[in-house]
Amino acid sequence: MAPAITLAAEAPKLSAANTGFMLICSALVMLMTPGLAFFYGGMVRVKSTLNMLMMSFISLGIVTILWVLYGFSMAFGTDSGSLIGWNSDWLGLDKIGLTELWPGYTIPVFVFMVFQLMFAIITPALISGALADRVKFSAWALFIALWATVVYFPVAHWVWGAGGWAFELGVIDFAGGTAVHINAGAAALGVILVIGKRVGFKKDPMRPHSLPLVMLGAGLLWFGWFGFNAGSWLGNDDGVGALMFVNTQIATGAAMLAWLIYEKIRHGAFTTLGAASGAVAGLVAITPSGGAVTPLGAIAVGAIAGVLCAMAVGLKYKFGYDDSLDVVGVHLVGGVLGSLLIGFFASGKGQSTAEGLFYGGGLTQFWKQCAGVFAVLAYSLIVSAILAFILDKTMGMRVTEDDEVAGIDQAEHAETAYDFSGAGGGAAKTAVTAPVAAAASKKVDA
Repeated sequence: MAPAITLAAEAPKLSAANTGFMLICSALVMLMTPGLAFFYGGMVRVKSTLNMLMMSFISLGIVTILWVLYGFSMAFGTDSGSLIGWNSDWLGLDKIGLTELWPGYTIPVFVFMVFQLMFAIITPALISGALADRVKFSAWALFIALWATVVYFPVAHWVWGAGGWAFELGVIDFAGGTAVHINAGAAALGVILVIGKRVGFKKDPMRPHSLPLVMLGAGLLWFGWFGFNAGSWLGNDDGVGALMFVNTQIATGAAMLAWLIYEKIRHGAFTTLGAASGAVAGLVAITPSGGAVTPLGAIAVGAIAGVLCAMAVGLKYKFGYDDSLDVVGVHLVGGVLGSLLIGFFASGKGQSTAEGLFYGGGLTQFWKQCAGVFAVLAYSLIVSAILAFILDKTMGMRVTEDDEVAGIDQAEHAETAYDFSGAGGGAAKTAVTAPVAAAASKKVDA
């Protein structure tokens, strides 16, 4: 006998398991910013190490405060015209209840807020690698605040906010191919076209001063990226987050191997810098696509990104733009590839039923991906260049040539990364080793 009354579907309840999982993922994503600082810090010359670390770390402070004051509201508040969000109750976060759930999920609003905060923090930090050696720290700090406000917060709404035009169009971006990597890579290109090249670009050797530091940073990024990617499904209830976790590992390994093979064929050696860069390229490419492709598709995405990003890093010498640490070559190119390849490799069995060309879906999803990719690329490139131009013409974006040559660490922070003053012996030993130390210093600084 059928029941006389049909009960309404039970409302979602707070899940302690999903809440704990998302807090851990948030902490992992936070760790990526110090990891990025080490990755970039090892890639620059010794005289720029601290500045490179600080350019990432300062984002942890600036973006956190902006996110609390108004950033979360702009990115995820009630939609206005498919371009921006707003919710006055979220300003300052003091009207959010402790157990108030994010709509449609089993985690508190606070947990979703802090998870997305970590994305907002690392995105401008990614830009800094393109500007190494030559930007005033005060100008960089102000740029972060302006860029987050007029570029990142709106773009995050386009891609992930309910009512955002890319979200409504059906553009797939699981964890930030457009909103994070293309956004940051295009911004980097826009800024360096305004501020110009480093002193000695294409003339002086500018080798990494600490490859072990680079590998440490790459390892921390790889580790933290599991929270970045798998956490973006906001729970563990249906296996999609697990698929993303698995695909993150697979694509990263494939990209690292592909980069190294290309490097061996092209340059004759397997380098540690190539291994680290290849891994990051794979992480970038799988970020938008990992919830939509199969593990075999992840191998394809990673391998394609590994080879094409390795090829792309050399474009700066061909076209003459000084992308110091290959943000354009890895993050912009990797983000574009990962996003567009969804149009070919989406299986329809992961985060959505959308199928790519190779799974019988034609090019419908590919054109949607193109719309998201090129809209974000153009917007970020143009607005970032305008912001850099305004700052350069008012307060000045660059340090003086003398400070750049002498070392931006000392000029901007009154510190040096390594102090060997207490490592010497007696006067005779100092007299003998001084010329050797001076020669070594010149070699490292080069």
